[in-house]
Amino acid sequence: MPQTNPIFRVENVSKILGGNKIIDKVSLELNKGDLKVLIGPSGGGKSTLLQCMNLLYLPDEGDIYLEGDKVNPSKKAALYGFRQQVGMIFQDFNLFDHLSALENVAIALIKVKKQSKAKAGERAMQELDRVGLSDKADLYPAQLSGGQKQRVSVARALAMDPKIMLLDEPTSALDPELIGEVLAVIRDLAASGMTMVMATHQIAFAASLADEFVFMQDGRIVEQGSPQALMDCTPVSRTKDFCSKLAELYGEEA
Repeated sequence: MPQTNPIFRVENVSKILGGNKIIDKVSLELNKGDLKVLIGPSGGGKSTLLQCMNLLYLPDEGDIYLEGDKVNPSKKAALYGFRQQVGMIFQDFNLFDHLSALENVAIALIKVKKQSKAKAGERAMQELDRVGLSDKADLYPAQLSGGQKQRVSVARALAMDPKIMLLDEPTSALDPELIGEVLAVIRDLAASGMTMVMATHQIAFAASLADEFVFMQDGRIVEQGSPQALMDCTPVSRTKDFCSKLAELYGEEA
């Protein structure tokens, strides 16, 4: 659906790490309800871009806009408020081992949003139920499978009512038989209209949901467009060539 004003915008963002320019003048826009998928070779800058988008890495150049307002990361209150609105799902779950699933979801509501323990617990249970884990609320991360841990991390992000969700290879740390349960949650989020940017190698899954593929290499966006446009084009696009090689590796259809 056409929208005049993007809900989220990255403008000419660059990031240098260890003396190397990992992100090089990247610009990206998201309208409400968009799902954009970052693909490309390892080391292309996908994870760094996502962390710049959440201001976990502060860009060396460029600006981030949320709902038309430029974010000023030098103001701590503005930065904390921004991060509450931009949820982040990491490859390695980032759960607190000493807290139960319910407590992992509730803790930010208590510490950041200053909710009562009872209110935060009620909301946490709602989000665990949303990802199919209400029966695991009292278990600790060591008692959960990888797929369950990742679903807890999704529930934790959702509890903060984010306007944007950033997902950094959310299935890369999972055994193959556990990937499907996390993808099912992402599919439900897309169906509910959540605005998302996801880095993934699950190309067939991504192509079925994504509004746009964004191919990154050497810190730059080298191609972007609908999955159909990039996968069906002639001559072969960089995206199609990359996806075909992934399909050969994982035994999928490109």
